[in-house]
Order: sequence, then structure tokens, then C-alpha cells
Amino acid sequence: PQLPHGHMSLPSFWKMVEDTLQQSGAQLRAFCQAFETVTPSPGTQPLTPAEERKVLSLVSKHGPDKLYQVTSNISGSRDLDLTLLRGQIVALLQSADTKGNTSRWLVDAGGPRGFVPAAKLRPY
Repeated sequence: PQLPHGHMSLPSFWKMVEDTLQQSGAQLRAFCQAFETVTPSPGTQPLTPAEERKVLSLVSKHGPDKLYQVTSNISGSRDLDLTLLRGQIVALLQSADTKGNTSRWLVDAGGPRGFVPAAKLRPY
């Protein structure tokens, strides 16, 4: 069977392949950019039922104005630091650590309590 491009010279065949690949690459990049702009921010991620129960218990213990959401993964490096995932909800207990450092906040993560970088929290 004859290939549909069998009549083309090899250089023009490769040129056609290259053009097609470039075009596909451009379409893929455009798609990726479009996808990134429509993906919802972590603030709108639906909570799992377990997370929801945790949030409700945090609200009842601390009040809704004390709730914060983790904006990016946190891996605790020091003693008393919490390791949390992006999107988790925590309640603010104290906006400073034991030495009065206001860049580390004491939070209740619905069970474990510890310090997290204040910069990685935003009001929920």
C-alpha cells in the first residue's frame, strides 16, 4: 500500500513532520496555559467529609474568624512545627511563637497543635 505522503521527497516529508509537531506543541502550550487559568485556586477546593467535620469542630472551638487555610505544603523542620498539606484548614491559637516571633503562628490543626509559617496561611 502506498503511504499518502509517499510521493513527497524525503526533505519535504521531514519538513511537514516538523511543522506538524511544532503546531501540536504550540496547541499543547496554549491548552496548558488555558488550563492553568481556569483551574480553581486552593480556596475553592471542595473539602472531604472528614475535613468538613474537622472545620466544624475548629469553628465551634475557636470561632470562624480564627480559621486559616494553608496556601502551600508545609514541612515542619523544628520541634513543635506541624507538617501540613496545601488546602488544609487550621485555627489560629496565637499569632507568634514562644519567643514572640510573629512569622511563626501557633495553630490547631484539628488535633495536632504546633507552629507554622504565618506566610503560608490565609484567612479562610
